[in-house]
Amino acid sequence: MKKAKNSSHQTNKIHIKKGDLVKLISGKIVDGQNSGTVLRVYTKTYRALVEGLNIISRHTKPSAAYPEGGIIKKEAPIHISNLMVMEAGKATRVGRKLNGDGNLQRFSVKTGEFIK
Repeated sequence: MKKAKNSSHQTNKIHIKKGDLVKLISGKIVDGQNSGTVLRVYTKTYRALVEGLNIISRHTKPSAAYPEGGIIKKEAPIHISNLMVMEAGKATRVGRKLNGDGNLQRFSVKTGEFIK
């Protein structure tokens, strides 16, 4: 059986969702900013695109989208193991437990409250 390309994890349980406020716990901090909102989650590669974090410089040729071309700053995906969910202004681990309806829901390990 072949291993999936670019995949270093065998689990599908990802503790981060689109729209979550997350904190960078490891990696490059740019302009003193170490938190942001998740824009997209890449489940196959176990990475997330976070607003304002992991900024890269992309050299582009002139096109319809960028008529002048040049150097464009944009976010690059970050490995999910380097991110922690922020709940009530503090970083917390995320667990899963049954809610009142009998469905699994994410909860903050620090406070015990359910996460949207």
